[in-house]
Amino acid sequence: MLIVKAAPGARPEPEAQTRVVVRLMQYLKDDGSIRKSGVTAILDAVDECMKLARKSDVTTIVPIATSAIREAPNGPKILTEIKHHIGMDVTVLSGADEARLTFLAARRWYGWDAGRLLVLDIGGGSLEAAGGGNEDPDIAISVPAGAGRITHEFLPDGTSDAKNLERVHRKVAQIVDPLAKAFTDTTRPNHVVATSKTFRSLARLAGTKVKTVGNAESWHLKRSQLEDWIPRLAAIDPDQRVALPGITPERTLQIVGGAVAADEAMKALDVDEVEICPWALREGVILHWLDQHGRASFDW
Repeated sequence: MLIVKAAPGARPEPEAQTRVVVRLMQYLKDDGSIRKSGVTAILDAVDECMKLARKSDVTTIVPIATSAIREAPNGPKILTEIKHHIGMDVTVLSGADEARLTFLAARRWYGWDAGRLLVLDIGGGSLEAAGGGNEDPDIAISVPAGAGRITHEFLPDGTSDAKNLERVHRKVAQIVDPLAKAFTDTTRPNHVVATSKTFRSLARLAGTKVKTVGNAESWHLKRSQLEDWIPRLAAIDPDQRVALPGITPERTLQIVGGAVAADEAMKALDVDEVEICPWALREGVILHWLDQHGRASFDW
């Protein structure tokens, strides 16, 4: 739950936020549906977020759901239960919608001078990529290569030896292959950026901090830096990874899966380096809502 003070034409200013880590991938049945214990975890998280919303006296709530609920056979039933808890419908974003909204956030952050952007985003269940020269990307694609999903399917204990890690890389490379087919030499970007906590954690672990305008700082992550860290990271027990820079407690288990997804996506797109964008999907949702509902009519 992110609460912002937002107005058309103004920068959305965060006022409060809370987060409950659920890790839905650990609750999936073989058919992709979410177990009862997982539904309970979702509803508990929703209730916790709504406490902050009520305390903050927000005027508008824009609830969204992404890949895990979108793809679950019992997703519609779960959405009905969430509606009972919050009193309103939840918008279920498609993978392409996730990519477009994240791209909008990055475009607004970097501005028109950034030229043609390529934006990568790793979530729990899916990985999104979008590219273009305007606010609405020319290409927006989603593949099932989220950090949680890769961990659940190929790295259940979060660790791996060198031989198994090679196998995981091959499997993930097949999953992200549609990226290479969607983006060709004619769509090469002027600037490549990445969003999400997975990329941010990896950049703080393996990347470089770069000074930008004023007192701001930006993190950059090279593929060579990432590939140097992946086998070392895979050999460390998840409980011990919290001592590493950038690795928060909720990311210790799935950081290797996220790193492999990031590496293979960068390979597929022939990307050597990404810059970490502070804005991502949530900011994109806010900006889109303001564009659609927050504009007052102009008196010319």
